Amino acid sequence: MIARDDRLRRNDEFDRVRSQGRSYSARHLVLVVLPNELSQNRYGFAAGKRLGNAVRRNRAKRLMREAIRAEQPHLTPGFDVVIIARNSFPQDLKLDTVAEQLGSLLTKSGLRVVPSETSDTSTEPEASG
Repeated sequence: MIARDDRLRRNDEFDRVRSQGRSYSARHLVLVVLPNELSQNRYGFAAGKRLGNAVRRNRAKRLMREAIRAEQPHLTPGFDVVIIARNSFPQDLKLDTVAEQLGSLLTKSGLRVVPSETSDTSTEPEASG
């Protein structure tokens, strides 16, 4: 679960991110990012009524929350992030697909810190002496 301090909760917070933020879109998701003055990221999730009934909307938000939870340690802090399920979000969409699309959007937005393979020295053999 995402901590209470790490969530966007008020409508004006969502509206500010939506109006002033930069958006990136994929087939089933839209990612909107806006820098904040905090030391952590805050996340908001949205699924409009066009997506379907409450069961479908809540399932979409659960999948998006789970996908971002797995990505959280790899993200640059200091941003407000809104993730929106598009109307094309299928009822039977799997977490793997949501995570893949969200991952590509996070990379495209520059939020995801991609670890460089050259900085990892743990794979080098140790010198014996």
